[in-house]
Amino acid sequence: MMLPSMCTTLASERSQSDRMDTSLPVEVSVVIPCLNEANSLAFCVDKAVKAFRASGLSGEVVVADNGSTDGSIQIAEEHGARVVQVPERGYGSALRAGIAAARGPLIIMGDADDSYDFTDVPRFVEKLREGYDMVMGNRFRGGIKPGAMPPSHKYLGNPGLTALLNIFFRAHIGDSYCGMRGFTRALYDRLDVRSTGMEFALEMIIKAAQIGARISEIPIILWPDKRGRPPHLRSFRDGWRSLRFMLLYAPNWLFLLPGAALVAVGLFLVFWLLPGPRQISPRVTLDVHTMIFGVIFTLLGVQTLSIGAFAKLFSYAERFDRHGSVSLKRVLKRVTLESGLLLGGALFLTGFAGCAWITWHWAASGFGPLHEVRQVLFWAMWLFLGIQVIFASFFLSMLGISRGTYIGDYDLK
Repeated sequence: MMLPSMCTTLASERSQSDRMDTSLPVEVSVVIPCLNEANSLAFCVDKAVKAFRASGLSGEVVVADNGSTDGSIQIAEEHGARVVQVPERGYGSALRAGIAAARGPLIIMGDADDSYDFTDVPRFVEKLREGYDMVMGNRFRGGIKPGAMPPSHKYLGNPGLTALLNIFFRAHIGDSYCGMRGFTRALYDRLDVRSTGMEFALEMIIKAAQIGARISEIPIILWPDKRGRPPHLRSFRDGWRSLRFMLLYAPNWLFLLPGAALVAVGLFLVFWLLPGPRQISPRVTLDVHTMIFGVIFTLLGVQTLSIGAFAKLFSYAERFDRHGSVSLKRVLKRVTLESGLLLGGALFLTGFAGCAWITWHWAASGFGPLHEVRQVLFWAMWLFLGIQVIFASFFLSMLGISRGTYIGDYDLK
């Protein structure tokens, strides 16, 4: 019979001494998502365990393994971590499962490539103990070592996405995609994070900002990773996914503001050109052709606003938008199906009456050449707007009922 090697024996002995006792209370859980990180995982686990001991924290390390085949699971267990198997692939899926399995009321998450220094865990805990709900690491304030971040991420991608995040959601943070952050279990349970991919990092911040959570930042250093393989991140693909995700969570910016701008420009052109042609310069005159674009802009803008209203109701019903729920309740209690039908009916009848009047005059002239093109465009626009409002009101009502939120006699849950 072959005896185990000295290396295996020492690893086993270290596993026995370093593994956390699951019977003891845990204050801090370090959650590390993992997919084939054999070259770097041991450094991360060892640093977290060292931080616990040096600061006197009662903690555990949870490695959420996403299907590693390179021995990462064995390495994590040998160095004292508790491994959670996560069959559903994705960065968010791994973190959600790891956080669900964590036992501590304070949770620190970080990547498994050793680009973050887990000896910083006590600094995150200190801020959380001060009463903050979430503590973000900020690599731009702490320092980015040479080769740790591609220039496109450092100077374009991350600052650009962070700026948009702050504009859309008023998060007031400086590094939206930092993979090392801490938060309380109480906050996480309120957020109901659903993303399974890289969007997990953004969804946490967006929802935390929407509910008014107390967010702080601490400077941390980003080191070159030790993964020894190409990163899972794909710059342009994941950058577009992040932008798309933020827009889907911001219907005001995606639908309502562009729709309102189209309506404003369209109505301005229609009313400005209704009396007759407008001369801009000796060589440029705007006439009925421009007025047609004004009508199109107005109709397109109202359609975009309608979609925005649908998106707002859907966001509230699915608990995507926590910040706007109070104002949405007030609006929906005033804007019922009946009020929408009344508005749409009034617009339709106004437009229909105008078109009928023009048709009567045209018939009285023996159906000759129709010279009142401006009036036709003007009154037809109101007729079409009325039809849009009527059908949008019905659909909004159907969407509200199907989501169990509010329309007519229903109450918002």
